[in-house]
Amino acid sequence: MKILLTFLIIILSSSGFKIGKSNRYKIKIANKVAKKFLRQQSIPGMAISVSQNGKLIWSEGFGYAKKKPKTKIEPNKTLFRIASISKSITALTLATLVDDTIIDLNKSIYTYLPNYPKKKYDFNVRELGGHLAGIRHYKGNEFLLNKKLSITEGLNLFKNDSLLFEPSTAFSYNTFGYVLLSEIMQKASKTDFNHLVKTKIFDPLSMQHTFIEDSEKIIVNKTNFFRNKGKLASTVANEYKVAGGGFLSTSEDLIKFGEEIISPTIVSQKALNKILTSQKLKSKKNTGYGIGFSIAFTENKTAKYYHTGGGVGASTVLLIYPKEGIVISVLTNKTGINMDTFSKALEHIFIN
Repeated sequence: MKILLTFLIIILSSSGFKIGKSNRYKIKIANKVAKKFLRQQSIPGMAISVSQNGKLIWSEGFGYAKKKPKTKIEPNKTLFRIASISKSITALTLATLVDDTIIDLNKSIYTYLPNYPKKKYDFNVRELGGHLAGIRHYKGNEFLLNKKLSITEGLNLFKNDSLLFEPSTAFSYNTFGYVLLSEIMQKASKTDFNHLVKTKIFDPLSMQHTFIEDSEKIIVNKTNFFRNKGKLASTVANEYKVAGGGFLSTSEDLIKFGEEIISPTIVSQKALNKILTSQKLKSKKNTGYGIGFSIAFTENKTAKYYHTGGGVGASTVLLIYPKEGIVISVLTNKTGINMDTFSKALEHIFIN
């Protein structure tokens, strides 16, 4: 990671890059940094898309979606696993249900799922979406589960386990909480979760290349997924955890999603603020996470909403900068890549 930052500094200095340079120069620098990142991390394929004030200013594919036959990455067509960026999509869908007064974030989850096994502590929908409920994360090889399950069936993996702690006394990132959240959403709305997301988010935002990954179907334009040394990753079935990490998308579709966060058209600003505000522990400490979004600040002290994703054959990031009107999405088809330093490099280029 230090090598990448050093490379960035050298590139910026040698090119005469300064704050205020045109997008053409910024894209030129970002392209060089992206190619360096691709080589250093041995990434088979990557798509990067960037928008500014609602307009796509850069969208480029690097490497390959498939090796045999060689298939190039196309940011508007190539389908990647977006991994935990799925949580952001779920959160925005939840916000529309808040607008519709179908779900109250401060109500106990038992309001919507009265038959869910009782725990030592009660917890509400807001805590569940903010990773404050004490739901456990994966254990053993659950991450690699290759059995197609419905959302309701997926609850059986963890619903009888005790909470890890009293809700809102600690932050513990997990995906199973979003399986439970999606069950609440489909029961409260009386609508299948995937249909709910399609009608509430994908259709109105014209996200025509974003949908659940069906493990039993051949999906056109879907990339292959890789692990270390260019080997194909294990096959997995993510249907039950679609809300936390099971959607496929393109980098350009995610730009449309990010732009909705900056200039909402399908959700009220009031409901949006509820998922974009950092939650607090009982100790009053900020968690830096709302519902489905991490909340931070740029080096210019302006707001940043983002989510990274790590899945089987996927390392991803979505970055949203409301004040600057910038959205950046990066999707790769390789497991286990640390996206943080590369994200900071892109931020430094496009936000300054």
